[in-house]
Amino acid sequence: MQILKTEESTLDLEGIRALVGDDWPAVNREILARLRSDVALVNSVAHYIIGSGGKRLRPLLVLLAARACGYEGDRHVIVAAIIEFIHTATLLHDDVVDDSALRRGQDTANSVFGNEASVLVGDFLYSRAFQLMVQVGQMRIMDVLADATNTIAEGEVLQLMNCNDPETSEQRYMEVIYRKTARLFEAGVQIGAILAAQTRAVEDALARYGREVGMAFQLVDDALDYDAAQGELGKRIGDDLAEGKPTLPLIYALQRGSTREQLLIRRAIESGGREHIDAILAAIRSTGALAYTLRRAGDCAGRAVEALEQVPDSPFKDALRELARFAVARRH
Repeated sequence: MQILKTEESTLDLEGIRALVGDDWPAVNREILARLRSDVALVNSVAHYIIGSGGKRLRPLLVLLAARACGYEGDRHVIVAAIIEFIHTATLLHDDVVDDSALRRGQDTANSVFGNEASVLVGDFLYSRAFQLMVQVGQMRIMDVLADATNTIAEGEVLQLMNCNDPETSEQRYMEVIYRKTARLFEAGVQIGAILAAQTRAVEDALARYGREVGMAFQLVDDALDYDAAQGELGKRIGDDLAEGKPTLPLIYALQRGSTREQLLIRRAIESGGREHIDAILAAIRSTGALAYTLRRAGDCAGRAVEALEQVPDSPFKDALRELARFAVARRH
C-alpha cells in the first residue's frame, strides 16, 4: 500500500550535505574523535551504534541553521556532535526498554552486547555530551541542551505510562512525541541562531521550525511502522503494536473502527504482540488512519516552512525548507 505520493525523488540529502561543505566531514571527525575511551567495551558499543547507519538529520539541521543565521565560526560542529550523542544515547536506552532486536536493519546494540553494556554506554554518551557543552562555553547553550535532555527523559517516562493503555488520547500521544523526538530537533536549530547571536525573533522562529520538523518526522515514523517493508524501515512491521505502544494510527483506528475492530485493537494494545497484526492492519487501512497521520505530519511540515519566513534568505534556508519536505516524503 502506498501512503505517500510525493516528489521524494527530487530530494537530495547528499546535495544538502554538500551545501555545508567542510562542516559535514568535520562533524563526522568530531563524533569519531569524541567517542574514544580507555575502556574497550565503551569503544566497541559506541562505534557499533554510531556506525550502524542513520541519516544524521539532527546534526545536519544544526549546521544549516547556524549557516542560515550567518554564523562563521566552528562551534556549531561541536554542537552538532553533542546533538548526535544525545540522540544516540536515547536510542541505546530505548532499545533496552523496548527489548528491540532490530534498528536500521541491523541487530541492536543490546542484542549484540547485552542490556547492561547498552545502558552504561548510553550513560557514557550523555556524559560526553555534557563535557562538550562545557567546551562550547556558552551558558545559554548549556541551558537549552540541559532542558532538552531533561524533557526527553520525561517523554520516555510518559511513553512508558501510555504503553498498554488503550485510553491514550491523541493529545497525550502528541505530548510524548514532542518530548521524545521534537524537543531535540528544536534545541539543535535554536542553538544555530544562538551561536550566530541572531535576534530573538529569528531564534524563536527556528525553534518553531525544529519543533514542527521533529513532530512531522516522528508522525511519519509511526505511520511507516504499519506500512513500510522491513527492508525499507529497518525493523519489523508492527513493532510499536508488539510493544503495546498506542501511536496515532492505532489511536485513530480505535476511535473510528467498527465495534469488532475497536475490540481487537484495544486488546492488542493491552497485551502487545502481533497475534492479530493482519486484521489490525486492515482496520488501520479501512479507517484512513495512515492518511490521517500523514496529514498531521504534512501540517507540521507546512508550519515549519512558514516559520522560516523570519530567517534571512540564503541557500541554507532553502535547504531547511527542503528538509521539512523530506521529513514527510521519506519512506524509511
